Amino acid sequence: MKKRVTGIGGVFLKADNPKATNEWYSKHLGIKSGQWGGTFEWRHAEDESKKGFTAWSVFKSDTTYTDPSKKDTMINYRVENLEELLKTLEKEGVEIVGEMQSFEYGKFGWIMDPNGYKIELWEPNDEEYEKMGTEDALNKMG
Repeated sequence: MKKRVTGIGGVFLKADNPKATNEWYSKHLGIKSGQWGGTFEWRHAEDESKKGFTAWSVFKSDTTYTDPSKKDTMINYRVENLEELLKTLEKEGVEIVGEMQSFEYGKFGWIMDPNGYKIELWEPNDEEYEKMGTEDALNKMG
């Protein structure tokens, strides 16, 4: 089996007022974001010519995207070979949430951790993600 988690793909927060929250993070921490959040670009350690991205976004507090979790945060982890990983996790007794979904910028799957956090797993296609532009990519993710 390949590596499981290869990095952080995104951090998603819930807020009663996402716009004000985005403005606070921009003013005080310098995180620039549009309607759907922001993206941090970085380089792969094994091949510095390859880009990678980590998304940061604030959802309305009543979003259903993080269901069945009742938590206010969801982490997206970058993974290798999502299909194989989901099969392995299921065999290990991990709760799988919903069905895997595929988009041009990668495959997504969801699991629950023992503390009730929904975890998003992303097998990224960074080249396609970059072509879409960060605003469009985040819009389609949530």
